[in-house]
Amino acid sequence: MKFVQLAKNLKEEGVAPVYLIEGDEAYFREHAVEAVRAACALAQPALNDVRLEGDTLKGDELLKLIAQLSTLPFFDERRIVRLYEFYPTEREWETYLKPYCASPCPTTVLLIVNTGAKKGADLKRKGGVTYVDCGKETEEMLGRWLFGLVKRTGLSIDGDAASLMVRYCNQDAARMKLEVEKLGLILGHGGRITREAVESYVAKDVEYKIYELTQAASRGNSSAFFQILNDLMEKGFDENAALSSLTSHYRTLAEITNMRGTDAEIGQTLGIKPYAVQKNRETARRLGEAKVRELYLRLYKLSADVKCGVYTKSGALSAAIAKIFFG
Repeated sequence: MKFVQLAKNLKEEGVAPVYLIEGDEAYFREHAVEAVRAACALAQPALNDVRLEGDTLKGDELLKLIAQLSTLPFFDERRIVRLYEFYPTEREWETYLKPYCASPCPTTVLLIVNTGAKKGADLKRKGGVTYVDCGKETEEMLGRWLFGLVKRTGLSIDGDAASLMVRYCNQDAARMKLEVEKLGLILGHGGRITREAVESYVAKDVEYKIYELTQAASRGNSSAFFQILNDLMEKGFDENAALSSLTSHYRTLAEITNMRGTDAEIGQTLGIKPYAVQKNRETARRLGEAKVRELYLRLYKLSADVKCGVYTKSGALSAAIAKIFFG
């Protein structure tokens, strides 16, 4: 199940005996653990909530782990055992964990909390393991999650404001939570988060500002382009990074003009969202296929010239800007 479904699942189905909480979104992992802990309602967490590091659990330590999982709780109905970054091999699963998951201790809740950074047995496909997916979510799913978060904070939010906040925060759930808390202090209890409030008070992620930079270049809006570029430079962005971002943008436009298929199919091939494909197609049509290809090849050559010492990084960026805005 997705992280956003966990609270409902705990309420309707109760606490499962074994969870795999895995994904690269740290906020979701931490809050999935807290949701399960809250559902267990431990009166004595110091006695009945055990944390272990997965890289220490090898050989005899796995035997000790199974023994720990069968230990009865002290003055509580349940006992929690949390394993962090635990990636057992297929053999270790078959020998130690599979028998336990087939007949788990009814008073123990086992949480395996992984980033997914290492290889091991594919636990999410194993019997007796409840998988909670804490990977990066889509903009649509994060928007729905954001509505719930805002409501619990005592605020409300417009649909376009929610979409904008997701993009401003680069789909980072932890950042969105902090921004909602900040808006709660600014707007007060019962306040409404509008698009204007997001634009005024929510800090834009660097990735979103890069997106704005490339869009300003495509529109030929030099004043917006230079304002965004200056903002990025103040945050440590350099000329090489700016030229690389522009080159990548025009490469994507050039690739899209030569590809056939639906937005979803092209997005999957290029590793971008279907909506981004749609907008890039519109931009490429407006500029023209020949112009897009000419800009990409020129910017690509400038990037290569910097590496060869033909241009300084400042000179190459200036030449790129001149090409984009003045032909």
